[in-house]
Amino acid sequence: MARKATYRERYTNKLIEAGEEPVKKERTERIPIDPAIQQPYAEGKVILINKPLHWTSFDVVRKLRSLIQIKKIGHAGTLDPLATGLLIVCTGKFTKKINEYMAQEKEYTGSITLGAVTPTYDLESEPEQQKDFSFVTNEMLQTATEKFVGDIQQLPPMFSAIKKDGVALYELARRGEEVELKPRSIHIKSFEITAIELPVVHFKVICSTGTYIRSLANDYGAVLGCGGYLSSLCRTRIGVFKNEDAMGMEDFEQSINQ
Repeated sequence: MARKATYRERYTNKLIEAGEEPVKKERTERIPIDPAIQQPYAEGKVILINKPLHWTSFDVVRKLRSLIQIKKIGHAGTLDPLATGLLIVCTGKFTKKINEYMAQEKEYTGSITLGAVTPTYDLESEPEQQKDFSFVTNEMLQTATEKFVGDIQQLPPMFSAIKKDGVALYELARRGEEVELKPRSIHIKSFEITAIELPVVHFKVICSTGTYIRSLANDYGAVLGCGGYLSSLCRTRIGVFKNEDAMGMEDFEQSINQ
């Protein structure tokens, strides 16, 4: 079986096809970390990272593992490569709290583009099935959100990390295999439209763990009758942890190497 392509490879190929030159980062020699800086992380810390666009959550963990030079490290909840915002990374004894943090309430802001859909429900795939959205009114946009507030059943995207017989759904989808998806019980505390610039609609969502905002965008567009896909996403909060308190990757690296 051929090796599966990583998001980084797919993104690089997409840039090349568009005639753009991918940015290549030169490998730098790893500098041994000061033991006094390393020790608190080895014992256990919670690191709040503002995940950059086009980084996978594992890219972040791998980079931090290299910087801190410890093995016991993991993140508390995946963010898609096209999403930015809060990623909780735990080290040492705090890795035992990962499931606890993952179960906490999430808050997101982002945008939905109306008038088309995509297979992945976001911009990792190309928009298709274009439809007229000129009939959509502000009142319709607000009213449609009400259908998604409370305890609801949500179908996850076919392009997701959920596993079927040990294989991630996105792998089956890329092979063209059909899989019967089962709805999952989730809770959406609030779904607020914050700005309207048709075809783009900006939103804020507070929801339970297990909620796919990509599915919410797709389902919202379906209810409106014109289709829609997630065009931007930022996770702003997990429980009491806020993205405004998170560090960028460059800032964290500077704090380790200073």
